[in-house]
Amino acid sequence: MPLQVLAAGSLRRVWPPLMAEFERQTGILTETQFAPAGMLRSRIEAGENCALFASANMAHPQTLLAQGKALAVQRFAGNTLCLTAAAHCVDAQSSWLTLLSNPALRIGTSTPGSDPSGDYTWQLFARLEAEFGIALRSRALRLVGGPGTQAVPDGMLAAQWVISGGQAELMIGYRSYAAALKSHRELRVFEIPSDYNIQADYGLALCDARAEPLQAYLTSSTARKLLMLYGFGA
Repeated sequence: MPLQVLAAGSLRRVWPPLMAEFERQTGILTETQFAPAGMLRSRIEAGENCALFASANMAHPQTLLAQGKALAVQRFAGNTLCLTAAAHCVDAQSSWLTLLSNPALRIGTSTPGSDPSGDYTWQLFARLEAEFGIALRSRALRLVGGPGTQAVPDGMLAAQWVISGGQAELMIGYRSYAAALKSHRELRVFEIPSDYNIQADYGLALCDARAEPLQAYLTSSTARKLLMLYGFGA
């Protein structure tokens, strides 16, 4: 029987090659479902079968460990945030900060509480509000990653869907998407300097001892190289 895996949506692009290599090495099959990590944690708490949970933060795995619903927790990857903007809003003087400071531009985000991307974004906004005195959280539109938001269509990235569909001119999301987003002519991607950026720590919750080989693989140098190839940090 395949190992049942629940994984954060931001891992969707890197997960197929990761699991293909794991299955090649071990002969152990996996089945993965993706969703915002906070929503996945709620499903595990409600009793859903899960051998291993791959979260976009450490808090959700640690909560499961404290509840006795996980056997072990381990960090396995890192990420940061970037800003994506509609190309028609960008000129030669534009920077990540001038764009966020423009009150005429709508800012799309994921949903805090349900999706760690939203939590990290709110931490970023609090930091920038304190440093520069600009209003961000009050302007933010929670467009993805929540129980009441629309699902991003298959084959599209959240920032691409939000901006191309006219829901917002700006979108904060994970830097691991940056290379893929840069391939779209209607988008411009801006790095956020490390002095202001937020470190995202991805954690594993081992919920069934049968998944110990998968936990070991995901923290191996082989998996780390694949994760970095797809834009994740060590």
